[in-house]
Amino acid sequence: MNAYVTPFAGGDAIVAPSPIVDFIRNTAFDRPTLVLHRETVAQNYRALKAGLGRADIHYAVKANPARDVIETLIAEGSRFDAASRGEIELCLSLGAQPAHVSFGNTVKRASDIAFAHHAGISLFAADCEMELDKIARHAPGAQVYIRLLVGATGADWPLSRKFGCAPERAVGLMDHAASLGLHPVGLSFHVGSQTRKPEMWRETLDHVGAVWSEARAAGHALSLINIGGGFPAFYGEEIETPQVYGAHVMAMVEARFPGAVRVMAEPGRGMVADAGMIAAEVLLVSRKSDDDICRWVYLDIGRFSGLAETEGEAIRYQFLTERDHEATGPCILAGPSCDSADVLYEKRPVALPVGLEAGDRIIIRNCGAYTSSYSSVGFNGFPPLDVVVI
Repeated sequence: MNAYVTPFAGGDAIVAPSPIVDFIRNTAFDRPTLVLHRETVAQNYRALKAGLGRADIHYAVKANPARDVIETLIAEGSRFDAASRGEIELCLSLGAQPAHVSFGNTVKRASDIAFAHHAGISLFAADCEMELDKIARHAPGAQVYIRLLVGATGADWPLSRKFGCAPERAVGLMDHAASLGLHPVGLSFHVGSQTRKPEMWRETLDHVGAVWSEARAAGHALSLINIGGGFPAFYGEEIETPQVYGAHVMAMVEARFPGAVRVMAEPGRGMVADAGMIAAEVLLVSRKSDDDICRWVYLDIGRFSGLAETEGEAIRYQFLTERDHEATGPCILAGPSCDSADVLYEKRPVALPVGLEAGDRIIIRNCGAYTSSYSSVGFNGFPPLDVVVI
């Protein structure tokens, strides 16, 4: 990134001062840039760990794979949930121990299973017979946990259907794993990304707890329950602090899984979202007709350059501008590309200052998760999201 120090006009109007806001206010950027704050990542880890207690935190690397983030979490004692060979290599290259990395993707290339096994990874996820067959062939004797499908939980971004098996198939898959010489040690699930309230976990935990009891009654000495992710970040609606939220969830887990020697959690968003903000720019403000209620505001960043989670308007980012002292009006927010799908918010317009003009700076808050990791190809010639760590 080419940057130079320059005052950020209208800075007094910006709320929520933070090291990230201060940095963006005093820096010029030649393209959209995600600014990450390492200490916020560390603080989030400590807070969630305090709430989860004895649970092992396996950070979901896909949320933000920046080397500085991984190094910070290794120093804090975190473990890691990897979904690919690349993520495994990243964690190990920065000093993570193989025993602290799990291969949590249920859809793995056979050669990547073999690589992970030879690298010392011993814990793998599966949700069907064929995946277990691959693991047995390329990681003989490995520990496996079976991922379950779960129903709707009220999460802002449900994670249903693609991963996991129906609960009634779990014991049969454990039998199959054992017949292959694998060690079926537990269950996993995911309540859905951005599960804003701890009580939203209760019904899912009840259902998974029933499968746990069934499997143990069938002779499987389960010792591991992987509760996945879902730990929320702030996007405009009130949420509990990480410590309080984690403690509520852990209390429900302890009550439902007797014999669980080990509890795993895989936070991603809740670990890094509020550790990052994007410095962006307004490219154009227009109306499509004289009687339009909403203005169209085009930014230099869109769905294909970092804001993929605006799909379906599921994640509602918060914005700061240098004109926040002005009156606001409804806006349809869109990205810069020539793809008509590159619209961020239209069903629920965003309130932005009425005086907003091309060239104005805009800060997109809580963007540390699932922005840079979704921005990897320069679609339409716009460069991938730049990243700066402070």
